[in-house]
Amino acid sequence: MKGLLACLTGLALIGQPVLAQKKKGTDSSAAIITYGFSSNGKEIPGSSLQMVIDHQRAHLLPGGPRAKEQQYLQLDEKNTYQVLSAPNGETYTLKKAFSDYTTPELLPDTATILGYVCKKAKLFIRSNTIEVWYTNDLALKGTPNLSIAPGLGLVLKIVRNGNSETIARKITYRKITPAELSWPAQMGQYVDDAAYMRQVIDSRYTTFPVFSGEQISWGNNTPNPATDSLQQTFHYAGGTVILKKVKLPAVKKGATLFAELVQYSNGDAYDRTGSVFMIPTSKATSFLDGLKQGVAALPSFTAANGKKYQGMVATDNYLPTLEIMRFFTPFGVHHFNNQVKIQGYQWADSVVYKQDISELQHSLQGEVWLGVYIGNYDKGGHKVSLRFKYYPGDEEDEQRAAPNWVLPAFNTTNLMEMAGQEYATLFDKDSLTVTVNIPQGLKQVQLRYITTGHGGWGGGDEFNPKQNEIFVDGKRVYHFIPWRTDCATYRLSNPASGNFGNGLSSSDLSRSNWCPGTLTAPVIISLPDITPGLHTIRVAIPQGKPEGTSQSFWNVSGTLTGVL
Repeated sequence: MKGLLACLTGLALIGQPVLAQKKKGTDSSAAIITYGFSSNGKEIPGSSLQMVIDHQRAHLLPGGPRAKEQQYLQLDEKNTYQVLSAPNGETYTLKKAFSDYTTPELLPDTATILGYVCKKAKLFIRSNTIEVWYTNDLALKGTPNLSIAPGLGLVLKIVRNGNSETIARKITYRKITPAELSWPAQMGQYVDDAAYMRQVIDSRYTTFPVFSGEQISWGNNTPNPATDSLQQTFHYAGGTVILKKVKLPAVKKGATLFAELVQYSNGDAYDRTGSVFMIPTSKATSFLDGLKQGVAALPSFTAANGKKYQGMVATDNYLPTLEIMRFFTPFGVHHFNNQVKIQGYQWADSVVYKQDISELQHSLQGEVWLGVYIGNYDKGGHKVSLRFKYYPGDEEDEQRAAPNWVLPAFNTTNLMEMAGQEYATLFDKDSLTVTVNIPQGLKQVQLRYITTGHGGWGGGDEFNPKQNEIFVDGKRVYHFIPWRTDCATYRLSNPASGNFGNGLSSSDLSRSNWCPGTLTAPVIISLPDITPGLHTIRVAIPQGKPEGTSQSFWNVSGTLTGVL
């Protein structure tokens, strides 16, 4: 039933109608009307709405958790008022005339509701067919939904698309107290529809800012703070990694967590690998040691090709970075917009990467180190803003078992690329192997796997599909070819992209699981057969051969999650 109460109309409770009762001498212009909801003829348990009417004023009181918004009708003025008490302490009011709402078509049908003969009207709102049953036989006026026929009379029933109903269950005539009517003493700032809707939406969730307009560039030698205090930005790897220690909110049951990154070019024209990550610090050694002391401080292994790879796999005393989001910058959005003009092309001002990362919430609470990497060799580089958005869940969300065990097992993205960390070229003669320990009682085990292929020439793995295989204890549990064919969709984020003689742009070309100006979604691999104890995970990719000074490599990250 999630989201039904947010529709244009609610849904009515089924049952015997309760006839309106008015005691002798009771004011016929003051009453409380109780509405109920149903969907496809089924009652929605616990759902209700009351409309408090006192002569020319009405106040809607929806049941259940809602935004801090109050809705009113001023009947003699023929105006509606929506009043929001925002989290920032401000009050915003949207005032609209009845005439600003969709005008209903009056129909000849009638029906009896709560003993009153009601007329029928119909209107269309955002492709929804709305049927309204109203009466003009009472002194009471109002509607349980401000956007539906606010000036028609007393609305006792609303039907949306033939299957969702709001219906009056009871009318209680009595004197209304000022507290019950709850008419606002102050309306605060009057705003238009667009500004009010923005405030309403923003009030429904919590935003945690991490970075705001930070520059990620090469060679500016930005000094770092002297201490590891909260909310200070550090720059590493020549300025291509920014890092901050923050204190994130505790996990709330049923909540959904999104990471949102806004990025634009501050001088760099190329498509670059980017990553949002968290540094685990629970082991003796962490990636933080590598950033501060150099790549030699990270545990390493030597692959079959003889190269040494630093900080990429979990060991007894080290956990690699937990990759939150993999993204790819477009070709020069913002900085090069005015330098490359094409008739009919309206370049984007920036790119927004937004991803549901709820499965990682257990590791993203309390004091954590969060970072953003963009590989580039440009003094201007890129500007980024990162924020986490926490959306509260409903009853169904709260009942679902969420991952409360998170283990980053491997991450071959060389975040310290500009400080000497080796590119992940090991797959030419080897596979990536890591041993993990599955605790007793762990259920719903999954591998969150992100993979992108690189090697930017015709024969490189960026432009050639390659199969990825995942093995657990020698048994293949998953295989697929990561490939994106939709890159041309994002042409308007790539003003500095090269153009070819055949009419294609470089940003149009299909690639190994990434496109310039997009993020790469993780693949979720279920591991239902994994048992408690030590297990070996192996990743195999047929990496292409180098040509001259050009080489292919694969950035892969894997995080295990489960429920204890």
